[in-house]
Amino acid sequence: MTSSTHQRQVLVVGAGIVGLCIAHALQRGGAAVTLIDPNPPGSQCSSGNAGALSSGSCAPLAMPGVLKDTVSMLFDPVGPLHIPAHYWTRGAPWLARFALSSRRATVARIADALHTLLRGSVEAHAGLARDIGRPELVRRSGQLHLYPDAHARGKDAAGWALKEAHGLRVERVDRADIQGLEAAISPAYAAGVFLPDEGSVTDPQDYCGAIAQAALAAGARLVPARVATLQRTAGGWRASSGDAQWEAPDLVLSAGAWSARLLAGLGLRVPLQTQRGYHLQLKGQQQAISRVVVLADRKVFMNPMDRGLRIAGTVEIDALDRPPNMRRAMVLAEHARAGLEGIDTDDAGTWMGHRPCLPDSMPVIGSVPGAPGLWCAFGHGHLGLTESVNTGTWIADELHGRLVDVDRQQALHAFSIARFKGWKV
Repeated sequence: MTSSTHQRQVLVVGAGIVGLCIAHALQRGGAAVTLIDPNPPGSQCSSGNAGALSSGSCAPLAMPGVLKDTVSMLFDPVGPLHIPAHYWTRGAPWLARFALSSRRATVARIADALHTLLRGSVEAHAGLARDIGRPELVRRSGQLHLYPDAHARGKDAAGWALKEAHGLRVERVDRADIQGLEAAISPAYAAGVFLPDEGSVTDPQDYCGAIAQAALAAGARLVPARVATLQRTAGGWRASSGDAQWEAPDLVLSAGAWSARLLAGLGLRVPLQTQRGYHLQLKGQQQAISRVVVLADRKVFMNPMDRGLRIAGTVEIDALDRPPNMRRAMVLAEHARAGLEGIDTDDAGTWMGHRPCLPDSMPVIGSVPGAPGLWCAFGHGHLGLTESVNTGTWIADELHGRLVDVDRQQALHAFSIARFKGWKV
């Protein structure tokens, strides 16, 4: 596979941002890594995200009272959350689990686990960017979340309180403060919160590419193939494309929204759902704002990236194999014009990708009980970019047998695949 036969051999299935961070961390521990992905590194969901680094986003999507807002949004074809009528039957079980996750005691437990995973992630990304020689790709200029007025901000009070309780620095701002931070914000937004310690990535595709190049330079092997099946062997695990196969004592599954299909062949059942996200890229408009700005009432993120102003958002729950509905992408132009004055959305590029989401907003991270050598790292949902670097460290530490603190042990227990009823190996 690569290098010395004395190195620990590891297969990493999936070369998105999570798989790339895992490869980087494994290599630092001395492992020989083979990355397997049919697409160029980071070219799928990892390239099209909003680029926000949100280390304080420990509040799950399913907060108490979420059902009231969710039901009204589902029937709005251009709203922030939509399920097409043809997918209602298939999507209903996932939504039922999502609703159950909004109970107060469950939310508190989820927030504790997510906080442990997210803690220090902005600094960790800045360190990774330096390690690969691209420090300019990680920006630490904070995030500005906006509301029409203080009453609208108050509707999210529980979420902000939960984040503050876990250490996020939150500054509540008024219209004058907003203008001082970002002069182009529309008068329609008169209240907000500024998060001075959060950050962003200036080009997610370049970031992934730079991590991949660093991994290859350090001896990793990149195989352009689609894994069709996983199989246990006498010496570990085999990944097969049908035409070729690869074996190693350890295999890390980080195939994003496609992970559930591979696990199903092993008898493992996880409620992984693709939430199709869309973005617009406005070329030449990146000077409109200087940091990530979130139109919180519209669930829209705006990030001034190296290649243009990215407008990202909306959730569409639908099948992996259905074509994109670019009407949802174009609605983002309306949101952008409502939030920013003087921008031109006529020459916008569009994109759609598959966010791998679990109903409790928690990823699956760690070893699979009863399956030595099989590791999972998928389901990071809307926080895949932020959580990727610490996920890589956690997988590498666990795989190499390093001792970890009690908080991480508890979080890994919460993130275990064993939390889902009916799973088996």
